[in-house]
Amino acid sequence: MSSSAMPDVPAPLTNLQFKHTKIFINNEWHSSVSGKKFPVFNPATEEKLCEVEEGDKEDVDKAVKAARQAFQIGSPWRTMDASERGRLLNKLADLIERDHLLLATMEAMNGGKLFSNAYLMDLGGCIKTLRYCAGWADKIQGRTIPMDGNFFTYTRSEPVGVCGQIIPWNFPLLMFLWKIGPALSCGNTVVVKPAEQTPLTALHMGSLIKEAGFPPGVVNIVPGYGPTAGAAISSHMDVDKVAFTGSTEVGKLIKEAAGKSNLKRVSLELGGKSPCIVFADADLDNAVEFAHQGVFYHQGQCCIAASRLFVEESIYDEFVRRSVERAKKYVLGNPLTPGVSQGPQIDKEQYEKILDLIESGKKEGAKLECGGGPWGNKGYFIQPTVFSDVTDDMRIAKEEVNGFILFCSLFCHILSAWIYTKCSFNILSSLNTFLNKCYSSFLILINDNFLLRLKIVRNSLVRPRISR
Repeated sequence: MSSSAMPDVPAPLTNLQFKHTKIFINNEWHSSVSGKKFPVFNPATEEKLCEVEEGDKEDVDKAVKAARQAFQIGSPWRTMDASERGRLLNKLADLIERDHLLLATMEAMNGGKLFSNAYLMDLGGCIKTLRYCAGWADKIQGRTIPMDGNFFTYTRSEPVGVCGQIIPWNFPLLMFLWKIGPALSCGNTVVVKPAEQTPLTALHMGSLIKEAGFPPGVVNIVPGYGPTAGAAISSHMDVDKVAFTGSTEVGKLIKEAAGKSNLKRVSLELGGKSPCIVFADADLDNAVEFAHQGVFYHQGQCCIAASRLFVEESIYDEFVRRSVERAKKYVLGNPLTPGVSQGPQIDKEQYEKILDLIESGKKEGAKLECGGGPWGNKGYFIQPTVFSDVTDDMRIAKEEVNGFILFCSLFCHILSAWIYTKCSFNILSSLNTFLNKCYSSFLILINDNFLLRLKIVRNSLVRPRISR
């Protein structure tokens, strides 16, 4: 989509007040049982925005009890027509549209996301997600099955029950709605734990859920930390399913806890290390732009970030040169400020991890073409960084970075490029070429990037994968 076709973006709100900082259970606001709170920060300024009630096991118990009660046979939620569930989801989408500017400002302040991206992409995606799920509510059907004998045999789809949802910090509101939208459309109840770094838009959603008319207990929101609130959800005997987006290490713990408790169903999306492959016949200017958008969008904090970039030998040097030129054009700063094109990393822990990976790249022999250090005197900003001559044995080639770094590697033959797409942790592959070639991945894009305007040309799942 050309910049001229993009809709206007209003100015963000100023002097924002965070009204909802408590735990949301049964359509009511609660203090934590322990009395504890935790601070929430603006990663661009390192300033504390507010304090939020810190939920733990006892608060999760209360939330699960409310969700279970709301799911009981004969409850208002269980007896509600499917079309009415769809109406409530559409009403919630209406309320998000009403609070569009407020929510986008919150996402930028709390998550370091560019305000324009939050306003156009995240909030737009939230509204479309809910309306899509609303449309499915009364279209989930069973089947009739021919059987020998005098039998009438049929199936019907039933909701799973109480669903625990653990949300990441990189797309806090969008992932909140990706998690609860399908669950509510099917008639489930949910207990949500937003990321401790970015709980504010999820808590605001609690007020909108109540305003939309969802019965008490259908949606419950417990802010807190992973080892306490998250672990309590994963191991709870009365949670029927848990969904998690985050690190591979935590995903393993959740799967283990689910198995040791009640064998609850588990859905995991655990990041990735996806390749972008540039062939010699590609439009070089477009390929550079696609590569940069693929890895630098939202400061690289995206599970499908194309963080392994492979360039064909004959164009490699020129591609690296143009990539360095492109990297130097980024404008870093407060994501609420017009004209800024990159914001901060989410927190100090992630910031220090990225700087450590940059140092490892230098020590292991990768060539630092530009950047490579902190930027500014406050906030968790890192200079736009480009490495060349990266080899497969280096940490930066193997570990998920979630940072503002582009890694260039050279390949000589199409077979080598195909092997790169076979990585077990490959969620998405991006190819830049005039030819359609076949590779193995969850999702493949040709001459495009998911984070610009994607064109899906093949969806090939050759075996189950756990993304890293």
